[in-house]
Amino acid sequence: MPFSIEEAGPGRLKASGQLGFETAAEALRAGLAHIGNGRPWTIDLSGVTSGDSAGIAVMVEWLSVATADGAVLAFESVPAQMLAIARISGLEELILGQSG
Repeated sequence: MPFSIEEAGPGRLKASGQLGFETAAEALRAGLAHIGNGRPWTIDLSGVTSGDSAGIAVMVEWLSVATADGAVLAFESVPAQMLAIARISGLEELILGQSG
């Protein structure tokens, strides 16, 4: 299943599909098309069916771009598989810290 991200209300994005090695470049571009404009965003990842370390890297890059633009980016419903990778990589606080 390919990755997609779309607006789901004011300041909300809904991600779905695979967020991993095969879709990382596409996911990065799709996310950056929405974020980085100074607006706060919450990305709902409940529709993400699978993810890996490349997906975590995409999320970190989204955070970096948003932060550089002075925006706040939060993630919700991060899949357990991706949280485990973030934990092992020492990135769990970064990923979850952005969601309050």
